[in-house]
Amino acid sequence: MQGIPLLDPVATSALSAVLSVIFLTGAWQKLRDLALFQANIDNYRLLPDGLAWPAAILLPLWELAAGALLLFDATRTVGAVLAIGLLAVVTTAVAINLLRGRTEIDCGCGSLGGHVGDQTLSWGLVARNALLALAAVLTLREDAARALVWIDYLSVAGGTLGLLGLYVTVNQLMANTPRLRALRNH
Repeated sequence: MQGIPLLDPVATSALSAVLSVIFLTGAWQKLRDLALFQANIDNYRLLPDGLAWPAAILLPLWELAAGALLLFDATRTVGAVLAIGLLAVVTTAVAINLLRGRTEIDCGCGSLGGHVGDQTLSWGLVARNALLALAAVLTLREDAARALVWIDYLSVAGGTLGLLGLYVTVNQLMANTPRLRALRNH
């Protein structure tokens, strides 16, 4: 019985780079307005009083660590594990609020191509985070043994830019969906 084929190092590098940019950008957006991010956390109504402020500091630092560690081959595994853990925590918080029927609150994502306050909770957000977690899992896999050559680095750059473009486009579509729905209902 054959195992699952190894990923090409170009694919693993592109996925790591995309995740790194997403997490570093998200952390930066949260850290530049901690009061707003704390208000987002409070809106989830999951933490006892007094814990939203520490969470508002710890979550972006966790995100920052995951993004930074995903940048380098030597620390990629730790970065991927941190990313998967963070995605599990925040996606669980989103899912709990969706099950409560609370869709009109800001996700607090602060993701690439948007700002904190641009996106409300949806099952699309849960699906997006699941795909990001899958990408992080794929970076944990051992690469096929081959040395990268100059054209591979161009492929990593092109793949990274293409995947980031796709991510930004999907995020914008998810952010615009409630607005379009509201326009349609008027």
